[in-house]
Amino acid sequence: MVRLTLDLIAKNSNLKSRKEETTSQYLKKITHINFSDRNIDAIDNLSLCKNLSVLYLYDNRISQITNLNFATNLTHLYLQNNYISCIENLRSLKKLEKLYLGGNYIAVIEGLEGLEGLRELHVESQRLPLGEKLLFDPRTLHSLAKSLYILNISNNNIDDIRDLEILENLNQLIAVDNQLLHVKDLEFLLNKLMKLWKMDLNGNPVCLKPKYRDRLILVSKSLEFLDGKEIKKMERQFLINWKASKDAKKISKKKNTYKEDESNSYLRK
Repeated sequence: MVRLTLDLIAKNSNLKSRKEETTSQYLKKITHINFSDRNIDAIDNLSLCKNLSVLYLYDNRISQITNLNFATNLTHLYLQNNYISCIENLRSLKKLEKLYLGGNYIAVIEGLEGLEGLRELHVESQRLPLGEKLLFDPRTLHSLAKSLYILNISNNNIDDIRDLEILENLNQLIAVDNQLLHVKDLEFLLNKLMKLWKMDLNGNPVCLKPKYRDRLILVSKSLEFLDGKEIKKMERQFLINWKASKDAKKISKKKNTYKEDESNSYLRK
């Protein structure tokens, strides 16, 4: 197995050091580190890399997130397709904007409190035990309520996403290949997420429900793309007119029924 060390970074970096420059000075200048698909199983103390902003460690064998507390300038962290089972030791990464954790062994989305700059979270396709689903710690959701714009939770056996209502600035939700079943739950969520313009739920049982697409378009004014298909103005206006006509008929029917009841009541007298 391979540990990611300062020596390894120095040897493999594309950043050319000047002759008079020490290794320490050289490492402090590095902003991007790419050690994807290199059999890395652990992260060593990299605290000399003070200016690190982007770290690529996907497709490795990392089981624990460690030794990243120094990386206070980190904005992008790529850890997908590793062996991580717990989201931890990230709270000091105050500038982190994008976090990629897809294809790991994570059962609970947690440990992200304090990351108030996090814009994107990708946690798709966790390798969970049969029958288990990905869960959300309410504290983490509360912490991400204002910052998160993009959330990818695809292929995680999820059957309920109403808890995501707190993510008030969410504008893209990708939740394909889950177990979402009820249109009413989605209507509830869309009523709360006023800035959501893109939602993809392909591969969920709910997509097969009658009037599924129509109902979601009617409930959300902000939605522009649903399941990869654009919502045209003409389509939305047609549905609005259709609903108005349907509602008007219901009201008319109720009035007629009320009049008939009144008339019958009078005749019985």
